Amino acid sequence: MVGKAYELRLYVAGKTSKSVAALENLKKLCEEHLKGKYSIEVIDLLEKPQLAEGDQIFAIPTLVKKVPEPVRKIIGDLSNEEKVLVGLDIRTKVNH
Repeated sequence: MVGKAYELRLYVAGKTSKSVAALENLKKLCEEHLKGKYSIEVIDLLEKPQLAEGDQIFAIPTLVKKVPEPVRKIIGDLSNEEKVLVGLDIRTKVNH
């Protein structure tokens, strides 16, 4: 694999509309900007609530970028593409 590989972890609580939207938005962004350079792990905290502690998850849905460092967290349904791309260090913030 050429370039940086992104390890992403999406924390959800069941199949709520926000959780489903977050996963769909994330997959779309990754395919557009990170094709072939990412992995997504979805963790349902209704099934494994103990996993929230490791990444200090306080809100759902939360996306955690594990690799490359620094670790970053983005909360919400990930519908704001610019915010997500900046948060994942895929795009630098553009000042208008």
